[in-house]
Amino acid sequence: MVRFQRQPPGTAFTRGFLVLGALASAAAGWLIVAREPFAAGVAAGVGAALLLVGGHRANHGEGGPVDRMLTELLDRAWDGSILAPIAWVARDGDPVVAAAALVALCASYLSSYVRARGAALQYSVEESHVTRGLRYALVTAGLLVDRVGWALWAAAAASILAVLVRTGQVAKEERA
Repeated sequence: MVRFQRQPPGTAFTRGFLVLGALASAAAGWLIVAREPFAAGVAAGVGAALLLVGGHRANHGEGGPVDRMLTELLDRAWDGSILAPIAWVARDGDPVVAAAALVALCASYLSSYVRARGAALQYSVEESHVTRGLRYALVTAGLLVDRVGWALWAAAAASILAVLVRTGQVAKEERA
């Protein structure tokens, strides 16, 4: 027998924001491959805004555990759907941009892994929507002005800083 739990109020809106954000970021990835950076920037920005709103709602009482998990999953999907196509498109014409996209992608995934691993060990590891929003904003701005190189290196630096901070938090908790 399957038991259904009552969902917190607003869960449908939260999931709607998250799903629409994922669709917009997938469209941005398609537009990057189609070499339409401005349109991709608009779609990436819309997707980022929707994911941030959905993530905020999920983590502040208007979503359940599934919504919080979905937020993390779709953040990785945003990175994969935006940064991987940039690396793919830039691989022949501008290898420095391709490298920046791959470094930003890997650093973002590593940051998420460190946070999740610390949380699994029941350590207090902070999840910052500011870091996520900064990463989204940098990449989106780079696409909008068609100068992604600087934006990707800045996003990579922000993600690497998040890795260092979260690793420090885990190490501090381990010693305590």
